[in-house]
Amino acid sequence: MKVAIYGQTYQDDAVQYVLELIDELQRVDAKIAIEKEFHSLLSTRHNIGPCDTFEESSGLDSSFDMFVSFGGDGTILRATTYVRDLGIPIVGVNTGRLGFLSTFKKEDVRKVVAEFKEGAFTIVERSLVEVSADNGIPEFGEMNFALNEVTVSRKDTTSMITVETYLNDEYLTSYWADGLIISTPTGSTGYSLSCGGPVIVPTAKSLVLTPIAPHNLNARPLVISDDTVIRLKVSGREENHLVSLDSRIASIENGREIQIKKAGFTIKMIEYTSESFLKTLRNKLLWGEDKRN
Repeated sequence: MKVAIYGQTYQDDAVQYVLELIDELQRVDAKIAIEKEFHSLLSTRHNIGPCDTFEESSGLDSSFDMFVSFGGDGTILRATTYVRDLGIPIVGVNTGRLGFLSTFKKEDVRKVVAEFKEGAFTIVERSLVEVSADNGIPEFGEMNFALNEVTVSRKDTTSMITVETYLNDEYLTSYWADGLIISTPTGSTGYSLSCGGPVIVPTAKSLVLTPIAPHNLNARPLVISDDTVIRLKVSGREENHLVSLDSRIASIENGREIQIKKAGFTIKMIEYTSESFLKTLRNKLLWGEDKRN
């Protein structure tokens, strides 16, 4: 068994649970690799013994059985930039708050290993979206993909922007709003949900267009097939607008067309039998938690 471990260097509260995981992995003679900066944090406080390390550009390959992310959903989004198209299944141990992606309770971290060994899980493939533009977007480079969403939004202004939108080369509409979110099913429980978008199960073959604070009151979130090619062109009072891929941001000049489509690879997420997506919805969104019942 070969396991990669990743966490944010500022998360002191995760250290105790990382050590528990390492102890459990050593008990089953697993081979361990820890992200280089996270390994430095652990090593300054604890004697974790020799082990391999990895970085964004090296140290990981498809021979790994599991990638364990310690933190919240944002940490998993950053973890995808390490895994990319290697096909390593990811599981999140939640040391953050809400956690739709990072669902495993930190107190149960030893079960991550035990239930994996028992085969009490399924692999769910999560689709991604990728963005491109003429002459590329240097700020993103090869990291031009997102697990949650691509967002275009206003920059350096309180004025709204106009987002001219085409689906498979057919004009849809021009959103007059603070921005537009193009969300995957995975991202449907993130920014899109906060802006009134629908919750979509991870295996749905769909994307969601969700306007951000639209002035057109009849502009509503739109669910489309994930094989749709989306083209956007932004205009507004300022010269530039923002394009974000999950937590990565670039500034692009207005009038420049960008293209968004489904990425050519998927991210594999480990869904444990004890922590299903539907159970997560009930727990995180408090569905059914009515004091009258």
